[in-house]
Amino acid sequence: MEFGLNFFPSCAPDEKSAQAYWADALHLCGLMDELGYTHVRTVEHYFHAYGGYSPNPVVFLAAAAQRSKKARMVTGAVLPVFNNPLKVAGELGMLDAISGGRLEIGFARAFLPNEFETFEIDIEESRARYEEGVEQIQALLEGENVTCKGRFHSFDNVTSLPRPTQKPRPPFWVAAMSSRESFEFAGRNGHYIMGIPMGGGTMAELVGVYRDEWKKAGHPGNGKIMLSFSMFADEDGKTARDTYRPLLNAYLERLVDAASGWLNGASTKDYKGYDKMIAALKEDSFDGQLERGICWTGSPDEITDMISDYDRQLGGFDIASLHLMPHVMDVGIAEKSMRLFAEKVMPKFRGNARAAAE
Repeated sequence: MEFGLNFFPSCAPDEKSAQAYWADALHLCGLMDELGYTHVRTVEHYFHAYGGYSPNPVVFLAAAAQRSKKARMVTGAVLPVFNNPLKVAGELGMLDAISGGRLEIGFARAFLPNEFETFEIDIEESRARYEEGVEQIQALLEGENVTCKGRFHSFDNVTSLPRPTQKPRPPFWVAAMSSRESFEFAGRNGHYIMGIPMGGGTMAELVGVYRDEWKKAGHPGNGKIMLSFSMFADEDGKTARDTYRPLLNAYLERLVDAASGWLNGASTKDYKGYDKMIAALKEDSFDGQLERGICWTGSPDEITDMISDYDRQLGGFDIASLHLMPHVMDVGIAEKSMRLFAEKVMPKFRGNARAAAE
């Protein structure tokens, strides 16, 4: 199993400036090679304290690529629904070049009603725009003199520059929370899956769907699975939980606030059950996530047990992406946790890690 960093800003300007947040994030990125973390990723969101400091993951990852010579740079994720594929393909080609061929491209559908409203894009077009966008970006990265006639974007005889450093293109990941269709889409098309666990049983079922679709499509192997977890380690488990509990609870409150459109009547066939999911998140908490094994907080031994148990539930997974700084967290405390996890937890799972972690 590999381990990497996942930055998901949840800050308002009166709490912590964007300059301070990203300076802290880049400081932690500078420790990745020393400690054996194999990737860093960040999101694309807009307009809200939940994620809004990161409207373009490419910008941050270009900077992070200068702090690490080994870690993979992962967009976690780009949102085709709000972007022209011609622009995205060019930016991704540039990031692949700047990082020396270390880019991995994660795509997501977007799920916050306010973003669709502000961009004036019909949420009912979400899946169609997403699937067309991924297909067109793939064509632009893999081929030259590309012509696409789409429902939302069309272009004729275009060669995207810069050409990708990795051939034929960087790996694709599909970010997904709870939509079965997203897991099917990833498996069917031979893309890797970037899951966000909302509960052990549900994710195990969805991972099974992904693996089944992967095999039915005739792709070699079993695909690749990256899951996101909040993580905070301290030598004393109670101290870890007492430190992290208010921070994660504040993060969850902000997530629910950003997604409140689902609680105020937003509904669509493409987001089945999202109203119920956000309502459940409103009742969720640090302690609930800890109990379900998706918030890895405690002593190194306690966290080791959590990881082993979750790995068994899913029949194994490949990569854990660790959310270190929910809400407004002191970077020194985050660094101490990151170092302790690398020293006392990661070696117990490193057997199949890539050479980049050695």
